[in-house]
Amino acid sequence: MNILEVNHLTMQFGGLVAVDDFNLNLEKGKIVGLIGPNGSGKTTVFNVITGFYKPTRGQLFLNGKEITGKRPDQITALGLARIFQNSRIFRNLTVYDNVMIGDHIRLKSTPAAAVLRTPGYVTEEKRANDLAVSLLEGLGLIQEVARALSTQPHVLLLDEPATGMSAEETTEMIDFILNVRKDFDLTILIIEHHMQVIMNICEQIAVLNYGKTIARGNPAEIQGNQEVIDAYLGAG
Repeated sequence: MNILEVNHLTMQFGGLVAVDDFNLNLEKGKIVGLIGPNGSGKTTVFNVITGFYKPTRGQLFLNGKEITGKRPDQITALGLARIFQNSRIFRNLTVYDNVMIGDHIRLKSTPAAAVLRTPGYVTEEKRANDLAVSLLEGLGLIQEVARALSTQPHVLLLDEPATGMSAEETTEMIDFILNVRKDFDLTILIIEHHMQVIMNICEQIAVLNYGKTIARGNPAEIQGNQEVIDAYLGAG
């Protein structure tokens, strides 16, 4: 079953084609990598999937529902969360507050109910509190990961999570991602330049170069693909 489908995605900025006819079928429970040299279009794909850009052409579906052109908050509410390379947290808030903000997307009570503290609002507030506490206790944890998981996603997009990490930290990150996938029944799409991460956690990999898909396959197939090797060597 495909939980996320990207069909014939094209993204143009004026005369520049940043992504050209990109397709992706993300099966439930899988971890799929999206790699390529700098400027290949990876982040543009993520920005379209998460609603930051409206595609020039193409369609996107999440759990069978079309999300093409929807706002980021609408896409999050439907079950897709993204963790950025640079933590986008509210640094003047506590870790607990950041997690509670993530769960806010699912609150149904009105502002008036919050002011009056109606029984329905109190019940929702307790549920959000219990979720925040369980996330922080169970994961130990990086603030933004906890906040993303608090939105109760089905699909998690990871944008270079191992950037700047040591070898030991990278190994811990690999274990962490695998555990999060299992514990939260997630499907994961990851951008990462650190090949140790990609090759150790991904079942399938798609490779972009100058906006075009140049290869697809499992880690062994990608490692031995001459076009992929040339693309990376050519990128310096």
